Amino acid sequence: MELKTARLTLLIDPNKKAAFERLCAQQDLTPSQVVRQLIRDYLAHHGVGYQPSGAGAGDDEGAAPEAAARRGPRPRKG
Repeated sequence: MELKTARLTLLIDPNKKAAFERLCAQQDLTPSQVVRQLIRDYLAHHGVGYQPSGAGAGDDEGAAPEAAARRGPRPRKG
């Protein structure tokens, strides 16, 4: 699990944003969870590995991005 976070700011059509937020809510996911999953999938698709912040030497999450991508978004807390 990542311990540090960084902000990613992007511009998007307001209607597309609203539709995306509605779909996320229907799936009981936050938009951030979905975007993080999309980024993990994109990295895995292109074979780009990374070490999540805070991952120890025995943590396999960064070693195989495909495994992290298969896990999917984490459920919302609440």
